[in-house]
Amino acid sequence: MKEEMDGCVKPAAGPLVEGEAAPDLHSQEEKAMVRATVGKEAPDFEATAYLPGEGFKNVKLSDYKGKWVVVCFYPGDFTFV
Repeated sequence: MKEEMDGCVKPAAGPLVEGEAAPDLHSQEEKAMVRATVGKEAPDFEATAYLPGEGFKNVKLSDYKGKWVVVCFYPGDFTFV
């Protein structure tokens, strides 16, 4: 019997923290955004990931705090650009 698998269909959520206000060059409004900075803690976010033996699962970057992590983003159709 073929095993049904959940797909990676939900967009990532995040950042999960408030950021500093950054000016938008296209309007007079200011929008809050979180920036990743070398030497600083990475902004937390949540995304769907495929884990061997577990299938697709929502994970947060903070779930891996204190561990080495490689984050790889790619198009939803798995094409290589």
